[in-house]
Amino acid sequence: MYLCGPTVYNYAHIGNARPAVVFDLLARLLRRSYKLRYARNITDVDDKINQAAIDSGKKIDEITAQYIKAYNDDMRALGVLPPDIEPRATQHIDEMIVMIGTLIDKGFAYEAEGHVLFDVSSDPDYGKLSKRDLREMIAGARVEVAPYKRSAQDFVLWKPSTPELPGWDSPWGRGRPGWHIECSAMAEKHLGETIDIHAGGQDLVFPHHENEMAQSNCAHDGAPFARYWLHNGFLSLDSTKMSKSLGNVLLVHDMVKKIPGELIRLALLGAHYRQPLDWSDAALEGARSMLDRLYGAIRGIELSDAERKAADPPAAVIEALEDDLNSPKAMAELFSYARALNKAKDENERRKLAAEILAAGDLLGILQMDAESWFAGNNDSELSADDIESLLKQRDEARASRDFATADSIRDQLAAAGITIEDSPTGARWRRS
Repeated sequence: MYLCGPTVYNYAHIGNARPAVVFDLLARLLRRSYKLRYARNITDVDDKINQAAIDSGKKIDEITAQYIKAYNDDMRALGVLPPDIEPRATQHIDEMIVMIGTLIDKGFAYEAEGHVLFDVSSDPDYGKLSKRDLREMIAGARVEVAPYKRSAQDFVLWKPSTPELPGWDSPWGRGRPGWHIECSAMAEKHLGETIDIHAGGQDLVFPHHENEMAQSNCAHDGAPFARYWLHNGFLSLDSTKMSKSLGNVLLVHDMVKKIPGELIRLALLGAHYRQPLDWSDAALEGARSMLDRLYGAIRGIELSDAERKAADPPAAVIEALEDDLNSPKAMAELFSYARALNKAKDENERRKLAAEILAAGDLLGILQMDAESWFAGNNDSELSADDIESLLKQRDEARASRDFATADSIRDQLAAAGITIEDSPTGARWRRS
């Protein structure tokens, strides 16, 4: 499986995180049944990176090193496991040059004024992935035809670099690769001419994935580039597209400082991956409530390592995920197990259900905290866990002495601080609201 990863010139925003989380879940699921080789690339040569270096006064490799580390740290905070391979574009220039040369030799690309371009008209299947008709694209073209282009739709495989820009020697002069050729060369290098799954955001279908498919198929004598293409839907912010001009871009790097990573992860899995996802405070609060319910169900049940290792996720959860990665249905099935746990009286049954819920959490990338730690740290209250426990003790003493006014006052004080008390036969428990 190949996933188009980040272009490292800035911190990842929440929309960038959706494919990382979604296809991390797919990788986890696939590994249950298959030997998976998973690559997620890094684009570390790009005009946006060059501009970021100019704007900041930093060297290009400083910019890329900073944001590669930040991206991996931020995705780790969301429970995203590292891919098997994380190829960087700058480490595969030789492979790109070879592929470009092959396309020229086979008549699918041409050199012009230091550029090499893919001749879109040479590929009869161009437009198949994005379901676009090439004749209509040409008729409706808004792209100004550069003097060196035969057609406006032809895309760059190689372009010249001025002295201040990064560049590599090639048969066509010193230059740098176009964006699309990078992924084709890296995928071939690490996964072969035909890969099973190519994944990415819906925004990449055209032109990026269309161009990848065209150049790879043509370079490999028609061998399919990918057997399956999976694309996650767009993410909007309160029903509005995120954009720098609107000032509504949410950076994961900032969010994880204030919001538990698995809360963000669950919210990103809250809609089917192919559907649009509207990011809002309500969506986050809904995910928080879901985690509260799940952590509340397993709270107080201490399982041994043997019990954890022996448990499998509920079959209904697996079936939902194996049905086109239906994460909302998987969560609904998981809640049915949480309800059963809450109702169960037999201790062995309770432990079995708790172990299965935690196994599902391991697969989904949630429930990775201790339940008490989740409830202790999951809000912005100034009250520490020790403060809360002390107040609960005072409340218990007040109730024991039938001083219900004081007991109610303490409950109200805790409620005002965002603390919900749950009285149970084994004593009072609390959670952050």
